[in-house]
Amino acid sequence: MQPLRTISLWMDQLDEPLCARPALRQDLDVDVCIIGAGYTGLWTAYYLKRQAPQLNIAVIEANIAGFGASGRNGGWLMGNLLGEDRLLATLSPQQRRESIDLLHGIPDEVHEVLLREGIACDYRKGGVLYCAARYPEQERSLRAWLDDLYRLGMTEDDYRWLRPEQLEAQLKISTPYGAIFNPHVATIQPAKLVRGLARAVEAMGVPIYENTPAIDWQAGEVRTPLARIRSHWVVPAVEGYAASLPPLGRHQLPVQSLLVATEPLPESTWEQIGLSQGQAFSESSRQVTYGQRSADNRLVFGARGGYRFGGRLREDFTLTGNEVELRRYLFGELFPQLKHVRITHSWGGNLGMARRFRPHMLCDRQRGIALSGGYGGEGVGASNLGGRTLAALILGQHNALTAQPWVHDNRPLSSLASWPPEPCRWLGYNAIIQSFVHEDRTLANPASALWQRRLASGLADFMEGFMH
Repeated sequence: MQPLRTISLWMDQLDEPLCARPALRQDLDVDVCIIGAGYTGLWTAYYLKRQAPQLNIAVIEANIAGFGASGRNGGWLMGNLLGEDRLLATLSPQQRRESIDLLHGIPDEVHEVLLREGIACDYRKGGVLYCAARYPEQERSLRAWLDDLYRLGMTEDDYRWLRPEQLEAQLKISTPYGAIFNPHVATIQPAKLVRGLARAVEAMGVPIYENTPAIDWQAGEVRTPLARIRSHWVVPAVEGYAASLPPLGRHQLPVQSLLVATEPLPESTWEQIGLSQGQAFSESSRQVTYGQRSADNRLVFGARGGYRFGGRLREDFTLTGNEVELRRYLFGELFPQLKHVRITHSWGGNLGMARRFRPHMLCDRQRGIALSGGYGGEGVGASNLGGRTLAALILGQHNALTAQPWVHDNRPLSSLASWPPEPCRWLGYNAIIQSFVHEDRTLANPASALWQRRLASGLADFMEGFMH
């Protein structure tokens, strides 16, 4: 088994022993059984116990808290939800604004919990810079996106355009065409958050049983290797590991995202780059890049990974030379001074992708099942919203959390959209990704003719349409 500290830079930085809590060895009867001690499971337990302290809740975890995506991600705590533009478009202007404010409030809500529970996880709310860089087509696509956001009811307080000289005041990249700045994003140390949240939940009286995988589950019961749990509510909070708990894998596929981290960089280097306020940043290609300056002055940088035939989980996240060098190439194009910097850590994780790229928060009251997932790489913040929403649904509340278009109240699991069978999804995914890779290579090459650039982008636009 992979040593726990090598899971990610974040787990390696922890100053606590990574010893597993005792496994469950005897049968239980509880009010709520939560499968998975990642962000979604722990946030759900936290908000349930805070509002209904009489509830008997148990959390089981196949490995240790933070072993999955919660301990491996890029550390963006976003006030967003994947695909929110399509979901919000169905609402009235007033409802839309209320939903926008709910989403944008996620980082502040998390910060309140961090202060209340004494969780130190390097929280810095510096916003995010979506940069137009590397080629001019990025500026056109970003400006079109900004227009769409304004049509939805966003304002300059939510997203605003930065001219190249304004961008340079925050981040110095080699070919700046401008950027969109969104203040509703914080950066964190992900493993410190999930491990601190686990301790907070335990202190509230919720036991966490580690090395306790769910080997079978159904309404009212979860079976583990050594014990059964009977429960009024079952919350499968497994996100990228949904394929391991049928039938969840029909609705949520595991895809991978891969990251690298440099050695700590001297202050003189950071003066040439910026990011002095904990900002997150990306460059606006379909490579889906994301980065931050860690609290110990490393550049942490990731990009889209892959999908495995049949929705198989990736177990070995020892990145290949090509996987590392692609990420070095991408950040080296932004920061030429870092092209030969030493990379000390590389890792990745499985994340959950819902059909049509629409996250969901579902409550099946008849069967006592509640789940939240399909965050598509934006789960650090979305999982907090998911945990709050599942708590409200389980407690029978009707409020702003439960009234959102991504909430499926009193609906069966089968009501969620299903992915097509193999080999359709593998062929489709790879065709889409190859069109993205071709576009990026074409646009990043200054020698590409105008017709080649237009053709590559047109094909990528067409293929991206199949994702929705």
